[in-house]
Amino acid sequence: MEGEVVMRDGLSRAYARCEELHRRHGRTYYLATRLLPAWKRRHVHALYGFTRYTDDIVDAGVSGRTVAERAAPLAAWADRFTAGLHGAAVADPLLPAVLHTIAVFDLDPADFASFLRSMAMDLTHTGYDRYADLLDYMEGSAAVIGTLMLPILGAADRAAAREPARQLGLAFQLTNFIRDVAEDLHRGRVYLPQEDLDRFGVTRADLAEAAARRVAPGRVRRLIAYEVRRAQQHYAAAAPGVARLEPAAQACVRAAFHLYGGILDEVAAAGYDVFARRATVPAWRRAAGALRSLATAPGAVPAVPGPPPAVPGPLVARRGCRSAPPRPAPAMPDPAPAVPAPVPPGPAR
Repeated sequence: MEGEVVMRDGLSRAYARCEELHRRHGRTYYLATRLLPAWKRRHVHALYGFTRYTDDIVDAGVSGRTVAERAAPLAAWADRFTAGLHGAAVADPLLPAVLHTIAVFDLDPADFASFLRSMAMDLTHTGYDRYADLLDYMEGSAAVIGTLMLPILGAADRAAAREPARQLGLAFQLTNFIRDVAEDLHRGRVYLPQEDLDRFGVTRADLAEAAARRVAPGRVRRLIAYEVRRAQQHYAAAAPGVARLEPAAQACVRAAFHLYGGILDEVAAAGYDVFARRATVPAWRRAAGALRSLATAPGAVPAVPGPPPAVPGPLVARRGCRSAPPRPAPAMPDPAPAVPAPVPPGPAR
């Protein structure tokens, strides 16, 4: 009896630790999660806590340690997680929560293996030649997060909701890459595909100079506009899936869709210059967006964020199943989206 009490207390602390990580590092996601039924929230916190903690392991000491030195803690973390999946007791402040969530919803361990594989890629990959190559990375870093969330959110037809869920994960990830070019460059990585940089005549040196000067030249802003349009098409592919979720979960996902997609609006408003300041949705807009999402009737399909696309044509590469190899996205026909003159940067938000 005493052992059961201790176990329950440890599990509660693990969930609390995951929620603290979520609240501190994922403000937009955390706000959206507040719209879920109370009993589901801690399971979303557990998934976020697991992914955030893993990402922090990979990014720790990027400039001061060798690849082998950075790989060791990631491997140890993956080993503890795998041991826990096989029933071993884990002395960890976070893992009991995610292991419990996996058991409650019968989540697929292969999705976690895919995630850990992508995190390991960050140890050795500093860039990607083609968007198809980046999609291979994003399969584990983003798409599987959508499939892991589905059982928690609930859907009457999970098979039909699966691809939109994957696309929303890709949309969020690409939004991150667009917003965080300077931050990723500081870590020695460029996630925007090399073929896209070449299309607009942009080099890594150009990105480094833009980061140093905190202003982007026109060719860099045209590159960012191109990536914004690509992200928009992932959002468009994801939008119908919101209405496929259980009604109680739709407000949460709709809020995340609008609030995170709002970063694209901020990027466009800044003239696609992501170096002048970090594109952040103001707190008042996040709060208003959450309230609108809560008031929206179930079944509504959210509008695609960002400016109206200037050029038609698909950029999104889709996959029918996890085992299929990624297909390269079709190249966007010229001309690229028009880039407005940059607006003066406002105060940091």
